[in-house]
Amino acid sequence: MADKDVVGRAGEERAARYFQQHGFDVLARNWRCRSGEIDLVVADEGAVVIVEVKTRRGEAFGHPFEAIDARKRARLWRLAAAWVTEHRDSVRGRRLRIDAIGLTGEDPDTAVLEHLVDVEVP
Repeated sequence: MADKDVVGRAGEERAARYFQQHGFDVLARNWRCRSGEIDLVVADEGAVVIVEVKTRRGEAFGHPFEAIDARKRARLWRLAAAWVTEHRDSVRGRRLRIDAIGLTGEDPDTAVLEHLVDVEVP
């Protein structure tokens, strides 16, 4: 596995812990379908959240959230629809939203974590 993939997986693990510490259950990690992959799916009593995790060692290539452009947001919503189709009972009675976690720092375990709630539809 490439170093960037190891860092990315560590960032996803940190994001999962973050959501669990805030009262969410992790429903899925690295869920895949023909259209792509969802990093995390988490839920609390009121919401099911599709989570995009972006981990960067620094900002030389821009802030992590800059990678979530209109095209990426549209793709995330398509992936969310595909996940909901397969897991209707998990969503019933809850709001569906997309959040982003940005991690910036050499070590994902100590990196600065930013949580962007409810990424808007493009």
